[in-house]
Amino acid sequence: MATDTLKSTSSADSATGGLRRLLLDNGALTALIVLVIAMSALSGDFLTTDNLLNVGVQAAVTAILAFGVTFVIVSAGIDLSVGSVAALSATVLAWSASSQGVPVLIAVLLAVVTGIAAGLVNGFLIAYGKLPPFIATLAMLSVARGLSLVISEGSPIAFPDSVSHLGDTLGGWLPVPVLVMVVMGLLAAFVLGRTYIGRSMYAIGGNEEAARLSGLRVKKQKLAIYALSGVFAAVAGVVLAARLSSAQPQAADGYELDAIAAVVIGGASLAGGTGKASGTLIGALILAVLRNGLNLLNVSAFWQQVVIGVVIALAVLLDTLRRKAGATPVAGASQGGKGRQAVTYGLAAVVTVAIVGATSFLHNGSSSTANPKVGLSLSTLNNPFFVQIRSGAQAEAKKLGVDLTVTDAQNDASQQANQLQNFTSSNLGAIIVNPVDSDAASNSVKAADKAKIPVIAVDRGVNKASVDALVASDNVAGGELAAKSIGEKLGGQGKIVILQGQAGTSAARERAEGFAQGLKAYPGIRVVAQQPADFDRTKGLDVMSNLLQAHPDVQGVIAANDEMALGAIKALGSKAGTSVSVVGFDGTPDGLNAVKDGTLYASVAQQPSQLGKIAVDNALKALEGKKVEETIKVPVKVVTKENVAGFTG
Repeated sequence: MATDTLKSTSSADSATGGLRRLLLDNGALTALIVLVIAMSALSGDFLTTDNLLNVGVQAAVTAILAFGVTFVIVSAGIDLSVGSVAALSATVLAWSASSQGVPVLIAVLLAVVTGIAAGLVNGFLIAYGKLPPFIATLAMLSVARGLSLVISEGSPIAFPDSVSHLGDTLGGWLPVPVLVMVVMGLLAAFVLGRTYIGRSMYAIGGNEEAARLSGLRVKKQKLAIYALSGVFAAVAGVVLAARLSSAQPQAADGYELDAIAAVVIGGASLAGGTGKASGTLIGALILAVLRNGLNLLNVSAFWQQVVIGVVIALAVLLDTLRRKAGATPVAGASQGGKGRQAVTYGLAAVVTVAIVGATSFLHNGSSSTANPKVGLSLSTLNNPFFVQIRSGAQAEAKKLGVDLTVTDAQNDASQQANQLQNFTSSNLGAIIVNPVDSDAASNSVKAADKAKIPVIAVDRGVNKASVDALVASDNVAGGELAAKSIGEKLGGQGKIVILQGQAGTSAARERAEGFAQGLKAYPGIRVVAQQPADFDRTKGLDVMSNLLQAHPDVQGVIAANDEMALGAIKALGSKAGTSVSVVGFDGTPDGLNAVKDGTLYASVAQQPSQLGKIAVDNALKALEGKKVEETIKVPVKVVTKENVAGFTG
């Protein structure tokens, strides 16, 4: 009996230890299962075919980038340049095919070669130049992004139609980006598990000196590893541009951090020596499920960043616990280990389907709220102008009894495409979009049109797609008014500088066009410098400080928004409002206060709260089947010290 009891206890302990080991060895998979179950329980819109396909599409670019980064991290390196290399590769493809008439196949090869070249430069600097990987790839991040802007001249370039099909679907339902992700994932798994260079990655990451002493040509292997990362970055850039129907010079900004996070969440160690393609895919899916689910639950974009940061920290903590517990290293597994892994994944899928099926009953029979639902996707909430649009929209939605979901695209056209896809799959009554870029939003708006969801564009239009209404002030006309204001103030004579908006955005292009047209009437005014300050106050301060070193006698400043104008005023100091006149754009509260103080001569006010209010009004009309005007112009107004007291915004 004692022996039987001992055996029973040992079996129980073994089972408990086995479960604990299973969870530790498959922490990312466990987290993904928990997330899927939680999102299914919290949102009835999550567990639909359309939305699950959205999750796959939204994970695709990050996953493809992350597969390439996996090679680097397994070898104990880091690659911060993949986002910029992706943008550069896509820009090279679009520029060569659209602007230079190069055959599309050769243009695609040029894009891949661009990725390889960037990776080889990284590898050479690290292996032969002895630069730390962080520094070498950080330098490439800046170089690749700069070259992308130089080649595109800061504007999106239309993507060839034959390549744009990579952003479409097969059979009307299966997204091509998901297929590309799967193919690249299988390729990454093959390289890691079945090739000499894959085994070299693990050897270098485990102990570089031991690998060198064992006869491995470490320097040449690093060249190949970073070149492979560049290839995957190029493919990711092409897929991203195909989704957006254009190569965006600012595309994939910050994606390198998501890629690294996906690799770490998937079980790889930043110390090197461990990592696998399946884990990286799971990490990318976790990030996509998080963003998708939090959007559906109407969680603030700011809190989304907090949540994702916590998840990354927990992933690293889990990796530490796994190592302390002596969990199986995530490297080349034996055939038996791979068999057990396949069984684990299959069992996880069965458990997930069973639990998710049960949770779906929570939403069965539940009636939707009586209030109409509208989604609002703003290009950014890191700017007072768009914050005012949100405030006006929310106030009007509350007044009309509309459930308004607001998302922040953070000036990322791809992220906005994801948000619009989420709105469409959630079957909202109407969608309001303030595009990051007018061209890049077209495919997402077409999808909403196909789903019979009314779309209202606010502040910026959508090209190559039909919207029910455009609520906007005229950026070109506003730019002309700004030029006229500075021209009249200076009496038609003087030197001025222009602070431009973020390169690649339609607002920056249109306002710059208006400035140029308006200044034609004042040939005595000479523009001595034009520099982008990205609609940001801090950058406006820095850029203006630099320009004053070369042009201390400047007499006027035109800024494409009030934030940059306020930064310029800070740089000018006592000159602002006395010897130098500054004109801003937007009519934000801080800008209007500066007008009252006399440091800002004028602001071309767009009345952003009115834009938000009118957009919600028209979205509700369209949702109810009422006729709306195709274009609703909210008049711009030049606000100076003389009329600022009576301006309500």
